[in-house]
Amino acid sequence: MELKELATALAIGLGTLGPGVGVGLIGKGALEALGRNPEASSDIRTVLILSVAFAEAIAIYALVIALIIFFV
Repeated sequence: MELKELATALAIGLGTLGPGVGVGLIGKGALEALGRNPEASSDIRTVLILSVAFAEAIAIYALVIALIIFFV
C-alpha cells in the first residue's frame, strides 16, 4: 500500500511541475509582449488565455492519472 501512495504523490507532484513552469513562462512572455506593444493587448490576451488553458489541461491529466493509481 505504501508504494501506491508514493506513486500517487509522484504522479501529481511531477505532473504539475511542468505546467506550473509553463504557465510562468507564458505569463512572462505575455507581459514582455505587452510591454513592447501595448496596442496588441487584445490579441496577446487571447493567446495567453488559450495557452494557459492547454498547460493546465496537462495538470488535470496528471490528477486523473494520480487518482487512477490511488483507487485502482
